[in-house]
Amino acid sequence: MKAEILAVGTEILLGDIVNTNAHYLANRLKELGIFVYYQGVVGDNTKRLIDELGLAFKRSDIVITTGGLGPTKDDLTKEAAAEYFNRKLILNEEELKKIEEYFNRRNIKITENNRKQALIPEGALVLVNPNGTAPGCIIEDKGKILVILPGPPNEMKPMYENTVLPYLEKKQECTLVSKTLRMIGIPEGTMADKVSSYLDLENPTVAPYAKDNDVILRITAKARDIDAGKKILEPVEKEIRSILGEFIYGEDEDTIEDVLGTYLVENDIKIATAESCTGGLLAGRIINYPGISKVFGEGYITYSNEAKVKNLGVSEKTLAEFGAVSKETAMEMAEGAALKSGADLGISTTGIAGPTGGTPDKIVGLVYVGLYYNGIVKYKELKLSGNRQKVRHRAVNEALSFAYKELR
Repeated sequence: MKAEILAVGTEILLGDIVNTNAHYLANRLKELGIFVYYQGVVGDNTKRLIDELGLAFKRSDIVITTGGLGPTKDDLTKEAAAEYFNRKLILNEEELKKIEEYFNRRNIKITENNRKQALIPEGALVLVNPNGTAPGCIIEDKGKILVILPGPPNEMKPMYENTVLPYLEKKQECTLVSKTLRMIGIPEGTMADKVSSYLDLENPTVAPYAKDNDVILRITAKARDIDAGKKILEPVEKEIRSILGEFIYGEDEDTIEDVLGTYLVENDIKIATAESCTGGLLAGRIINYPGISKVFGEGYITYSNEAKVKNLGVSEKTLAEFGAVSKETAMEMAEGAALKSGADLGISTTGIAGPTGGTPDKIVGLVYVGLYYNGIVKYKELKLSGNRQKVRHRAVNEALSFAYKELR
């Protein structure tokens, strides 16, 4: 089956709201083996919305709309759907009762606009909204399916999971099963070249992608059910891991900070950070992991040479001879952070984030990561590209990856 996702709302067209619903729905539909070939956005205008529904149903079996179910005059999704399918809007007494109870509990006077939310296209399947006042609905007509969902993600997602997903599962004769392998330390082009013989497979398919924090390889199998799909995936995944294993840090929704954080907490490895060019970003990423306080006690931001000497014990001789941006300084920063805080592991970053400040022998994007672990000191040299913020964020990714790989 083919599906189309249509966001309704002038605020999305104007860029006031980011349409995260489409991203969520496309991912969830993919897992059912429902292919999304088109996504669209239309403003709060009945005629344009009806036109978009007509266009969408010419090329898709299912259209899922999000938004336009509020109490104001410009919330017109159900009205447009009723007109498109030539159906009346019928007041649903059960939904009206829920809306009235919602306002009564809050001592707010209900208006006719609020009652409008209980109007449902004739013959539609009502989708209960336990997190808001706007019910959704599903309309089936001549082999076409329209799913109408609220716009707020905290209402849309539970409605999809609790009612739309089971409904669509019954319509499908196959499913898609995916495994995402996440990597750091290898460019997307190099990764794709190493597994080029797998990129032309038909089932499973193998596709590379570049993300802000890593590169990923998604393996997707089409099968009659999840177990059959996993059997198709497994041999290809095993072969790819044998080729790219040194770069793979996790899978599916893993993040490098989650993987590292899990390892540190499970093995009771105390960690400390020392940062110059990343200015706290490294510590910030590490504390994204819940429970990291068990092993992370201190992080140092030592942007100046004086701070490196005072807080980390970096040698003035080292700074004079090699400079702040050097492997020697990075290693002394990492060791100093660990010894000063009593940690087992110290990670440091020092570099030239740009856009200026580079020299012929030390160019913008040059970053050194230092690593101290139980008496052993190592470093990694990075030559990163991009603007100042990209260099800083990429340095953090590389530092986290370096630490995780060395620990393992």
